[in-house]
Amino acid sequence: MKLFLYIDPGTGSMLFSILIGAAATLFFLAKAAWLKIKVFFAGKKDGTAVDTSFKKYVIYNEGNQYWNLFKPICDEFESRKTELTYYTSTQNDPCFNQNYTFVKPEFIGDGNKAYAKLNMLTAGFVLMTTPGLNVYQLKRSKNVKHYSNIVHAASDATMMKLFALDYFDSVLLTGDYQATDIRTLEKQRNIKPKELVTVGCPYLDVSKKLMEEIPTEKEHPFTVLVSPSWGPHSLLCQYGEKLLDPLVESGWRIIVRPHPQSKRAEPQVLERLQNRYKDKNNVEWDFEGTNIYSMKKSDIMISDFSGIIYDYTFLCDKPVIYVNATLDLMVYDAWDLKELDNGKNIWQFDILKKMGIELDDTKFNQITDIIKKASDSKELAKIRKEAKDTAWMFQGNGAKNTVDYMIKTIEG
Repeated sequence: MKLFLYIDPGTGSMLFSILIGAAATLFFLAKAAWLKIKVFFAGKKDGTAVDTSFKKYVIYNEGNQYWNLFKPICDEFESRKTELTYYTSTQNDPCFNQNYTFVKPEFIGDGNKAYAKLNMLTAGFVLMTTPGLNVYQLKRSKNVKHYSNIVHAASDATMMKLFALDYFDSVLLTGDYQATDIRTLEKQRNIKPKELVTVGCPYLDVSKKLMEEIPTEKEHPFTVLVSPSWGPHSLLCQYGEKLLDPLVESGWRIIVRPHPQSKRAEPQVLERLQNRYKDKNNVEWDFEGTNIYSMKKSDIMISDFSGIIYDYTFLCDKPVIYVNATLDLMVYDAWDLKELDNGKNIWQFDILKKMGIELDDTKFNQITDIIKKASDSKELAKIRKEAKDTAWMFQGNGAKNTVDYMIKTIEG
């Protein structure tokens, strides 16, 4: 008789945390003992010894989709001739091809393997986009002085999973407005206030320069960019053919750029849609690491609740159509903002109503007429500029401000 054992994901996560905690305790005890032995044989009476595993500045990159954020920060460290340890969970991380001298990239595996490495880290300042420090498998190492999360989109910081930012020492913001809701959650949850520092948006700074260098198409067909978020409530998952069919039939060039996470989360949806339009010459699929080429080509964008709306608005200054898809906010920090109708009235949703054109899913069959009538008034342009100035502060200085803060925090 065969015996099958099943451990549910929650229990598995808890068991992993217990094992990692025990391993980390043994690791640090052994490390402390080894340092004492080294001090003894070195004859140092002051009880000090150099910990060769110590890394002053560390970046952890969980996926290549964040390279456009971390690259300008790595470049800044390199230009200052200051050593940076760059841990990554992707073997083909572009950092390995940069020929840096002072930035030291290292592949540490992904998932639990990466967390095991990070949980036993000895470092000064650790910067990451990964949420949920001390909530799930990613734990604070007692030998790390400062953990910081850098907001990776110029949209609300509360549109991350529950408790995403609670236990970091600091959060680096793209605009001052993001601080208000974080402070509200800290008070509600009675947790220690973090340092909230507005540094700007490094990847938008770089994207702006790169877009300016892309030559304008000599023969430009009218182009619609469909660029949604991912998950069951996203545009492609919820509407798919219902939205794309009338767009494709318009004869315009249609560029579909799925969210990078879609390949993992909903590959069957992408496969179905790609097969449906494989013989349509006016349909292009964009899976490139950077979105700037598709944004540059397009005349208008259709999205849902994706943060790319703000990238497109701030970089291209072109009209945006959004489908107000049903989004379950209960899994996001925004849900706890009761005064903002459980997150429904946070800044990014409020500003989108003013600068975007809402498309009801019952009117998909009229989408070509809606796009033709989409006017780019002076009033819309004014609102877009105000939104840009609010959410993308210190334009051009995001990487510099980030590295300034990291160094100041450690060196004083």
